[in-house]
Amino acid sequence: MKQAEFKIISPEEIHDNVFKLIDKDWMLITSGTFDKYNSMTASWGGMGILWKKPVAFIFIRPTRFTYEFAENNQRMSLCFFPDKYRDILNLCGTKSGRQIDKMNIEGLTPLITGEGTTFYEEARMAVFVKKLYSQFIDKNLVLDPAIHKLYNNDYHKMYICEIEKVMIKK
Repeated sequence: MKQAEFKIISPEEIHDNVFKLIDKDWMLITSGTFDKYNSMTASWGGMGILWKKPVAFIFIRPTRFTYEFAENNQRMSLCFFPDKYRDILNLCGTKSGRQIDKMNIEGLTPLITGEGTTFYEEARMAVFVKKLYSQFIDKNLVLDPAIHKLYNNDYHKMYICEIEKVMIKK
């Protein structure tokens, strides 16, 4: 399978329940160039409309290896996979790119868009985004004290990204 086996749809044509898609199915965030990139599994984020644009918002801790790629590149992919890839997603969420070479994970075949964004042949849907805004979560502005228990003084950076393209398997 190659990029030709995907078809482009508009963000409005995404029929998945976004809450399930991100929280239960998880997404693989990939940033970098085709020659040097990293991926991480995430279950925090969302999609919606902001500034009259379709957007995705994602969160990456600065301690994650993917963080430096997200900081140094304008575009990223958010890939969603069939259930049979759960073990790979678990691996990408528990092992750092500093520990393993995520560019060569068995069972994942990287592809590249014309814009230079890496995504995976095995994905059932790939959402391609361009950064519009980023900011660290300010612990002093968190209103619910229970939320602090989710952090070990390692607060995420939020990225609000324009959804430029969505591709799904034909």
